[in-house]
Amino acid sequence: MNDTTATGVGVTAIVDEGLGNSSYLVDLGDGAALVVDPPRDLRGVRAAAEKAGLRLRFVADTHLHADFLSGAVQLAHDDGATVLAPAAGRRGFEHRGLGDGDEVDVGGLRLTALSTPGHTDEHLSFLLADGARPAGVFTGGSLIVGSAARTDLLGPERAEELARAQFASLRRLSRLPGETAVWPTHGAGSFCSAPPGVERTSTIGAELATNPLLGIDDEDRFVDRLLGSLGSYPHYFRRLAEINRRGPAVLDPATGRLDPLPVAAVQQLRADGAVAVDARPVPDYARAHIPGAISIPLRAQFATWLGWLVPADVPIVVVRNADQDGAELVWQAVNIGIERLVGELAGGMDTWTGAGQPTASTRVVHPGEIDAYRQVLDVRQDAEFTAGHLPGALHVELGALPRTAPQLTGAPTLVMCGHGERAAGAASLLERAGHHDLAVLRGGPREWADATGLALEKGS
Repeated sequence: MNDTTATGVGVTAIVDEGLGNSSYLVDLGDGAALVVDPPRDLRGVRAAAEKAGLRLRFVADTHLHADFLSGAVQLAHDDGATVLAPAAGRRGFEHRGLGDGDEVDVGGLRLTALSTPGHTDEHLSFLLADGARPAGVFTGGSLIVGSAARTDLLGPERAEELARAQFASLRRLSRLPGETAVWPTHGAGSFCSAPPGVERTSTIGAELATNPLLGIDDEDRFVDRLLGSLGSYPHYFRRLAEINRRGPAVLDPATGRLDPLPVAAVQQLRADGAVAVDARPVPDYARAHIPGAISIPLRAQFATWLGWLVPADVPIVVVRNADQDGAELVWQAVNIGIERLVGELAGGMDTWTGAGQPTASTRVVHPGEIDAYRQVLDVRQDAEFTAGHLPGALHVELGALPRTAPQLTGAPTLVMCGHGERAAGAASLLERAGHHDLAVLRGGPREWADATGLALEKGS
């Protein structure tokens, strides 16, 4: 999940490509380190620290994260790290609360808290300096590369108020020296971001030259631009900030292991309300799966769709192939607070079919076969759909499908997305809702256009 990339000046970015976030490891000298915005899944942080020979002495959170659980409590428990966080967040565990202008000596470097509300009320950015020279600023969910983080996570009724706060926060950060590095937490692929660019780090000077939001001097126009760019976000975001305020439970060393379950146990769990999550690749799921299983292929984005499509309080039974990393699946789940993984089907689907249990299948079709279906359902995000879609396609975002699937007609339906993974998830939800004549498109709208020579429609 985590990719480590050096950023210079003693700072290493640890990137979670799936959630679209970065945490940062800062070499403080004398073998000590500061970690900024670490996730609960600390494997990448620990690997980077071990490689550099660093001891994790401080951990700083810029805000109460809504898209992942913080690793701060775990680091305090395991490593004795001092937790630094906004005092206004009123965290329910031991930490050093900071306010605007507060300074912390971290091993010879200086960390200064800058109040930058907008993404959340209590949000702080942390300016890192070596003596009088600013090295960089950890901007969390304030200024990000090419944009700013969204301001509607505390509810639509506060989105405009927080957008105005974000306007002032970005202007404050923009007054830092141009060579100051910008180290944001949110970036490409994060649902906390108002559509960002590809790069994950920048400088104040580069952002002043290229970030369109910093080019808007009028507050009203800024608010309109920022709010107009916001799409949907996973519903699990609504509960994680409070868990982070209370402090996530400390994980034990057994985390990362799935208990094997015999067929009979899986049957009983499902009868008692457990959900089967099929993490296999789409072709394997389509060929044969447990009826009613939800398809969420194990990939970088697994956690996002698990949290979006499966309620946190429902027991989950996993189905995977033997060559898929069970520990990766578990860590992605606990990173967003999904902890009711009761186990996995021992032996996978071979065991299930070998026991004579029923299976279901879903057709996977090529672009040229679309005409056989009376209804094409596109489950991509709104921005993706409006950028180009099949003529006449019905549009429902995958995240909205659990509540809308029962209202869709039972006509033969071809489900599509950009590549096929989200489409398989949508087909599995439709199957659970009683739809049977279903198929998944191999590829996406571009493949359809290339195969047919027809033009895509744009707009909603």
